[in-house]
Amino acid sequence: MRPSTRPKVILRHCDSYDPERIRRIVRDGMAELGLRPRGRTLLKPNLVASGPLFEHAFTRPEFTEGVLMALRDRDEGQMTELRVGERCGITVPSRFAFEGAGYPAMLDRVGVKPCYFEEEQQVEIRYDHPERLRDYVFTPEAVALTDFFVNCPKFKAHPWTTVTFSIKAYIGIQDDRHRLIDHDHRLNEKIADLQHIVQPELICIDAITAGEGRMLTPIPRDLNLIVIGNNQVAFDSVCCAIIGVDPKTVDHIRITSERGFGSMDLDSIEISGDVTLDEARKRAEGFKVGLIRVEKYFEGTHITAYAGPPPEPEHTQYCWGGCPGAIEEAIEILRLYDAECDQKMPRMHVVFGAYDGPIDARPGEKVVFIGDCATFDGEVAGKPVQIRSKYRDRALKDPHVAKHDDIYVKMAKVTRKLASASEDQVVRFEGCPVSVAEQALALVRLGGLKNPYLSADNALAFTKNYLMWRSTAMAKRLTGTPYQRPGVSARGEARPELAAGEPAE
Repeated sequence: MRPSTRPKVILRHCDSYDPERIRRIVRDGMAELGLRPRGRTLLKPNLVASGPLFEHAFTRPEFTEGVLMALRDRDEGQMTELRVGERCGITVPSRFAFEGAGYPAMLDRVGVKPCYFEEEQQVEIRYDHPERLRDYVFTPEAVALTDFFVNCPKFKAHPWTTVTFSIKAYIGIQDDRHRLIDHDHRLNEKIADLQHIVQPELICIDAITAGEGRMLTPIPRDLNLIVIGNNQVAFDSVCCAIIGVDPKTVDHIRITSERGFGSMDLDSIEISGDVTLDEARKRAEGFKVGLIRVEKYFEGTHITAYAGPPPEPEHTQYCWGGCPGAIEEAIEILRLYDAECDQKMPRMHVVFGAYDGPIDARPGEKVVFIGDCATFDGEVAGKPVQIRSKYRDRALKDPHVAKHDDIYVKMAKVTRKLASASEDQVVRFEGCPVSVAEQALALVRLGGLKNPYLSADNALAFTKNYLMWRSTAMAKRLTGTPYQRPGVSARGEARPELAAGEPAE
């Protein structure tokens, strides 16, 4: 539902992950906002990745525990259900991310059930706004049917979208099959489209320890803040102001605002709390954000990157939402897992988009073309090379039949591809986008690096959660039936499109 009252953002000091302290702060914030949970209440944290390698990438369990207890404190008997739901990073079971983040013990302690979005019935939502990328998308039933949605993101930079606060976190309300559709140079528009599914009544961001520079492997930065709000555009605009970023330059915030979901003008936003905006700005001075082009990112390493424009150049000359950003995240993961990553990596070249310049590769140096839209017509080490685009127009991508390969399939495909091309200087990886996992696996193979997916520390837990995910999804596919009752859209009207359901994969 679009905002009907003046948006408010509350800045509160908090320098520890003490659930009771967080509980009091959030409870006071809800009282100030006049909010009480009702009906099916769903809290979504950011659990894109977790565990020792990603300790600053996710909403901490102590933070979520405090918010859950605050919701209970503010309940006057109107809340019929309270769940915590998320879809973590692509290819990784959400059960594994929940476990790595320490959520199961916390949820047992507070008596709240988890909701793994990729295991949920997927519900068709039809769009009718004129700027939409497509006419319908799918979202988990728990999201489609929620009465009181709570967004609890992590305060972080992002290499594809500059920042990830409240609005960007919506990428986690789709399963892998549907999340990858339009996750390319139109990513910001996709994120804005997702706002039409549901709007949060309450937003609480974990900015006690924020994340600079990256999304999966951010540099920790103590801001000692909890930010609370009731409107996503206003909320994200204030968060941008804290780190000195103009929200108008962050496309997904600007587009969402232009569609009527809230104002970016700080003068129209009521800001309160025990920390002033100026004080918060001082805490965040010099905060590093994302958006580093891949050519610049790999300067000084054994990898040379080249990037041409993606399809539809009228929108952008660079694919911020796709393959180039994914390889940056992939190498950061491998650097954390293998301290000798950069030293082991042989000299190689990676090429994205429609590149028409020279490739300075010597004989024996691998040249890897990444993504369906990669094209090239020239020479590599004195030999002619022609790479043709395999990009499929997004209009041909039907969410009803969307599929994805899980990590074991991806591992087999990458291994097979590189084994068959072991004697070739040029190799091509297809996909739109080619995911972080696939690019990490390719770099592991090409560089002889340690494989984080085969780590003894991770393998047992990963396999256990993987099998639970697949067996649960299969059981729901065999026994589940599409949801039949109309719901209410993000704009408040009857939503008969909820009758068209799709079983979880």
